[in-house]
Amino acid sequence: MKYFLLLLIPFTLFANLNYAFNHNKEVKILNSFDIEASFLFDKTLNDMRTKNSQIYRSKHFFRAMDDAYIYIPEVKKILSQYNIPAEFLYLAMAESNFSNRAYSKKRAAGLWQFMPRTAKGFGLKIDEYVDERRDPVKSTKAAAKYLSHLHKRFGKWYLAAIAYNCGGGRLSKAIRKAKSDDLRVLLNTKRKFLPRESRLYIRKILALALIGNDDKFLLESEYAHLLNRANAYSMATVKLPSGESLKRVSKTVGLPLKTLKKLNRHLKYDFVPPYKKDYEVYIPYVKLNDFKQKYARDSVKNIYKIHIVSNGDNLSYIGKKYGVPYKVIMDFNGLKRTSLKLRQKLIIPIDLNSKRKKIDTKHYYLVKKGDTLESISKAHKVSVKNIRRQNRLRGSLIKIGERLKIYE
Repeated sequence: MKYFLLLLIPFTLFANLNYAFNHNKEVKILNSFDIEASFLFDKTLNDMRTKNSQIYRSKHFFRAMDDAYIYIPEVKKILSQYNIPAEFLYLAMAESNFSNRAYSKKRAAGLWQFMPRTAKGFGLKIDEYVDERRDPVKSTKAAAKYLSHLHKRFGKWYLAAIAYNCGGGRLSKAIRKAKSDDLRVLLNTKRKFLPRESRLYIRKILALALIGNDDKFLLESEYAHLLNRANAYSMATVKLPSGESLKRVSKTVGLPLKTLKKLNRHLKYDFVPPYKKDYEVYIPYVKLNDFKQKYARDSVKNIYKIHIVSNGDNLSYIGKKYGVPYKVIMDFNGLKRTSLKLRQKLIIPIDLNSKRKKIDTKHYYLVKKGDTLESISKAHKVSVKNIRRQNRLRGSLIKIGERLKIYE
């Protein structure tokens, strides 16, 4: 029995040391949010931790992580630059599950789930060509600025996290009503100083941070592998000129277009916005050397199709012909007015070698003064419903000079 006990002692010591090590890590995580260690015994937090541990071992979680592995190092780096605790990485996981495609019913989008107004307030651009809420770098910088602002306002990181969810005004009101900014007071379920979603929100972030730093969980899953792989497969930022084609870039550097688009989900088209200045896009870091050696700028005239304006042409008709919004054609060609000149050359941002068939004009009708859908339908013996369907018209409004498809 003595020998058995002697053999058991090292295992007991190791178990105790391992427990102490993990406990210290957990306390450190809570401290990074300015939360006392005693909150580790919060029942709701531990229930969420257990539940999420089971959920995040599923394939769904690993698919989300696999999507994000390439830009996680950059997110960590930006948080560090703004002196945001590294554990706020898990705020992004709570918001979007690390998906730049995430979009809520309330119109929040991207990794950090910015609403349009807040996003624009922190310098993110949302227009015809881009939604920078989906830009992993720019949105993270905006989130870091926002969190810094909230921390400066409320003085504690857990309050900054809660305010990120429910808004600074709502949190200030809760603190005034509770006469305290203590976490346990604010999370009181009977008094309901905060909305239920916000009471669970801070716990969810903590639960995710605790899971992500749980040695046992890491050893039993692919989670650590994905985060470690991220360090080797980070991304690089390169500048592309106005209107550059992503397809041309992908061919030049030997990178699948699908991968390039995945890294640049903030781009609404397969080309860089036709802004006057260069625009930053992201490529895998391993392709940076290929980009520097092989990529050469070229005029958009040599990349895209050129349309020569003929009699009866207008921007609406040309846009429909090539499947490009007329506003985009105007921007690419620097047009301030919709009027066109005969034999004017227009750059159309579609592949130069595209085999798109030209429209057979005999199947189109040029709207003249006095025309209505009813008069056109009678003249061509086609129902109004058919004309609307073929031209995707919702009402009866048609414009002079517009070309309508009459036959399918």
